Amino acid sequence: MSFGSFSLCKELQQSLIEQGYTKATAIQQQAIPLVLEQRDLIAIAQTGTGKTASFSLPMLQLLTKGTAATDNHIRALVLTPTRELAAQVGQAILSYSSLTNLSTTAVHGGVRIEPQIAKLQSGVDVLVATPGRLLDLYTQQALSFDKLEILVLDEADRMLDLGFVDDIRHIQKLLPIKRQNLMFSATFTNPIRLLAEDMLNSPATVEISPETSNLEAISQRVHPVDKNRKTELLIHLIKSNSWNQVLIFCRTKHGADNLVTNLEQVGIRGASIHANRTQHARTQVLGGFRDGSIKVLVATDLASRGIDLSRLSCVINLDLPFVAEDYVHRIGRTGRAGHKGLAISLFSDDESKQLKSIEKLIGRTFTQTLVPGFELAIKPIVDESDDDLYGNFEPDPTYLKQTQKRSKHTKSGSNRSRSKRR
Repeated sequence: MSFGSFSLCKELQQSLIEQGYTKATAIQQQAIPLVLEQRDLIAIAQTGTGKTASFSLPMLQLLTKGTAATDNHIRALVLTPTRELAAQVGQAILSYSSLTNLSTTAVHGGVRIEPQIAKLQSGVDVLVATPGRLLDLYTQQALSFDKLEILVLDEADRMLDLGFVDDIRHIQKLLPIKRQNLMFSATFTNPIRLLAEDMLNSPATVEISPETSNLEAISQRVHPVDKNRKTELLIHLIKSNSWNQVLIFCRTKHGADNLVTNLEQVGIRGASIHANRTQHARTQVLGGFRDGSIKVLVATDLASRGIDLSRLSCVINLDLPFVAEDYVHRIGRTGRAGHKGLAISLFSDDESKQLKSIEKLIGRTFTQTLVPGFELAIKPIVDESDDDLYGNFEPDPTYLKQTQKRSKHTKSGSNRSRSKRR
C-alpha cells in the first residue's frame, strides 16, 4: 500500500515523496487510518517497523485542520523514554511537516532549560518530550496543556522499564480528559495493559506479528569465543570486513569506554555512548556516527532504542544482555527500511543462560560458528539437567506467550477494542 492511499494533505504527501517514502509498512497500513478516525490506539510492534511515521503522519494531518498553537499552549504531546529518542522523533516530525505551517519542538534533560522555555513561549503544535523535563517545564509554567488534543506514548514498555510510571500518571492528571491517546510499544505485558486501561478510551489494537517485523531481514550469527579473547576477535572481525558502520553493545559503561580505548590503540576510530556521558557529548557522538566520521559506536542498552540509521551495516553484541528482550531491541538497529542487516553475538561459556533465554524468546536455536584462529581453549560444558536453566534470564512470560501466539498466525495484525477509563 502506498502513502497516497491515505487521506493526507498534499504538503505531507510531498514531503514523503521528497524523502523517498513510497510503500507503507504493515504497522503504518493499519495504524494510520485508525488515528485519522480519531480513535484511541494501542500499537504493538517490534522496533524498526516504522512506528514513528505511524503516529506522526496522521497526527500532523489532524493538526492541520485546527487552529495553530498560541501563547505557551501545545496541541500534541509525544512522550519518549530517552533523550536520544526524543531528539530522533522530533527530527522525524520536523521533516514530515516541513512543508506545513505546523511547529515542532523536542525537549529533554541534559541541556539548559532556558532555550526550551523560550521556544515554548509562542506555543507549539507538537511537543516531543521526556517525562522529567516536561514536568520541569510545567512546574516553571513554561507550557499549558489546556488545549492539548493528542497524547502519544512512544516506547511505552521502555518508559515503564526505566521507572517513569509515576511521572506518566502525574502527567496524565494534568491533561484534558477529552483527548486522543496513542500508545506504541514493542511488548504488551501486564503493566502496559494496566496503563492502557487507565489512560485510553475504547482503543483499537494493532499487533504486528514477528513474521512482519524486521527480524526476518537480519542475518543472526553466534561466534563462541573464550571470554578473554572477545576484544581480540572483535578487532579481527572489524578489520577483516568492509562494514561502513558498526554498532557494538557492551553490558557496562566502564566496559564500553575500555573497548573504545582498545580499538583506538589498533587504529580503529570509535566512540562510546552511555548514561555517564553528557547530553552534549552524546549528541556529538551520534552526529559523528551518522555522518560517517566515527565508524564504530560502542553503546550500553541506553542506546538500544535511540539510534535510527536506515543503513547500519552491522550490530555486534560483545556481551549478551541479561534481559532477552533487549537482544531484539539491540539487533533491531540494523535491517531497517527494507535493507538487509547483520547481527553478530560473541558468546562465551559464562553466558549460556542468556543465550538459551534469547533462543527461547525468538523461537530459534543458533548455529554456533567458530572463527578460524579463535578455537576454544576449553570446550564449554552445559548441564542440561539443570531445572533452573534460565534462572534470572527467563524472558518475560507475557511477552513470550504473545510472541509465540502471534507466530502461529499469518495475519499480520488485528483491530480489537478495549474500554475502561478510570
